[in-house]
Amino acid sequence: MPIDGPRIEAAVTELLSAIGEDPARPGLAGTPRHVADAFAEFFSGVGGDPAAPLGDTVALDAQQTGELVMLRDIAFRSICEHHLLPFSGLAHLAYLPVDRAVGLGRLVQSLEVLAARPQLQERLGDELAETIDAALAPRGVLVVLDARHECVAARGPRQSGTTTVTVAARGELAEPATQAGVLALIGGGTA
Repeated sequence: MPIDGPRIEAAVTELLSAIGEDPARPGLAGTPRHVADAFAEFFSGVGGDPAAPLGDTVALDAQQTGELVMLRDIAFRSICEHHLLPFSGLAHLAYLPVDRAVGLGRLVQSLEVLAARPQLQERLGDELAETIDAALAPRGVLVVLDARHECVAARGPRQSGTTTVTVAARGELAEPATQAGVLALIGGGTA
């Protein structure tokens, strides 16, 4: 579903009026268009299929199966659906393939589709884990998100240094001992 730019512009104009500003003043005259352009980028994942990038897999031979595949420190950003303020941070993804793998950039693309919509961090991690699990049928999936939320930093508690960490796991990587080993790799940097 494409973004309705003119409708967003009208809404932003109304919002500026509602806070007591003059939307026609020189500093704000272009703001409705700028916000509409930003929203088109921020919410480009609405209606997108996060599994689509994962459809192009590579078959693994018997010697390659069962090894952990992990991506650390993937920068991501999203928009909190409660306040329409950004949150951003690092994602760490791991999976245990059975008989097929996917290009590493494809995992990042899947994350980007899910993050480019009004979102909750908890749901983002869960949806990504579910997408990887459904598309690749691995023995296990682990998604760790560590993000700074502007709704916590800029308003309310105003805790600018606080991050939120969420974990979503499936299969063998939901087992505490196995999960602990992968979390140690994420935190420690090397095996």
